[in-house]
Amino acid sequence: MSERTVLVVGAGGREHALAWQLAKSPRVSRVLVAPGNGGTANEPAMENLAVRADDLTGLAELAEKRRVDLTVIGPEAPLAAGIVDHFESLGLPCLGPSRLAARLESSKHFAKAFMQRHRIATAKAQAFDQWTEAEDYIHEQPLPVVIKADGLAGGKGVVVAETLKEALSACESFFKKGHSSVLVEEHLVGREASFILVTDGRRFKVFAGSQDHKRAFDGDLGPNTGGMGAYSPSPLITPKMARTINQTVVVPTLEGMAAEDTVYKGFLYVGLMITDDGPRVLEFNCRFGDPEAQPIMLRCQSDLYEVCRQAAAGDLDEKDLVFDPRPALAVVMASRGYPGDYSTGHRIEGPPIEGLSTEGDDYKVFHAGTVQTPEGLLTNGGRVLAVTALGETLADARTRAYEICESISWPGAFYRRDIGQ
Repeated sequence: MSERTVLVVGAGGREHALAWQLAKSPRVSRVLVAPGNGGTANEPAMENLAVRADDLTGLAELAEKRRVDLTVIGPEAPLAAGIVDHFESLGLPCLGPSRLAARLESSKHFAKAFMQRHRIATAKAQAFDQWTEAEDYIHEQPLPVVIKADGLAGGKGVVVAETLKEALSACESFFKKGHSSVLVEEHLVGREASFILVTDGRRFKVFAGSQDHKRAFDGDLGPNTGGMGAYSPSPLITPKMARTINQTVVVPTLEGMAAEDTVYKGFLYVGLMITDDGPRVLEFNCRFGDPEAQPIMLRCQSDLYEVCRQAAAGDLDEKDLVFDPRPALAVVMASRGYPGDYSTGHRIEGPPIEGLSTEGDDYKVFHAGTVQTPEGLLTNGGRVLAVTALGETLADARTRAYEICESISWPGAFYRRDIGQ
């Protein structure tokens, strides 16, 4: 069996989780990660390379030089910039949507209009490119109301405003930060779930259901973040609900994109609100979720490389993905101040880190904002680690994850204590 080299683009926890699972394939001999983090630096089958995720030319040159057989894109920014278009123009296999297809995430205005065109159930919304017009409209809306920035915002472009003052402040702030338009959206009532799939543009495979925790603090309080924890499977995504989502959301989305000459290939994340009237789409992301990737990858028992290779080649088979029946739960350990300002460069301590034994029979510590230095492992971001554990029950997985969290520390470390409750 020929041995393959895979390139994973990105530096976060999602990329560590994807690279770790790709490296488990019997067909893969080496996983390159650009630029990677402290966790991928210490994985035996991985190699970090100092090329930024937004350096499209540098990444293509790297793929050519190292004879990469498949490139998997982690974050949204290079997808929105057209990295897949660039790679494909050079004949380099690459998994992800084109620049135009990635507008499902890079433009909330486009995504909302697309859903309306193709009758995909979602919240009512109005887009504005002028602050004064948005202000007048917000005054007329019932509270709470959702304010969304158009364009990429690193998971920080949504505010669920409980008061008029909060709604107006969020809207004004998004315009001041340079977003070209803002979406004012109806607040849906229900429970959120994440539905993630991989597609070749026609066929698709669904990953195990998951749920994440967006707010910074216990009790779902504080500002929205990129995610403070997640677990899989989700009790909301029953087999019946999955079929409904496939029929009412996934199939119309893929068919709609193809009909508009923007065939969608790659990972597709559908953020859903499960309401009394059925699933409603909150958002599309054009990549795997983070931190949903961590518990899902810990449970995944399929050959991820083979799945990604088929999707990139437009030839997915009909086999369902296979997952460990045990649930998994991830707790994000973050830097004090996140999602606002925070300091970096703090030494991370604890037996799972100092011995680099970040993996056991029932757990894996995935890295995000870390860097390996001669002085040790240091913090290098807002979300630093995702401590992820398996258990016979969700409660068991939760207990195990928090046991490991308690053994890891650095100045200013914090994490929610209610993930999965």
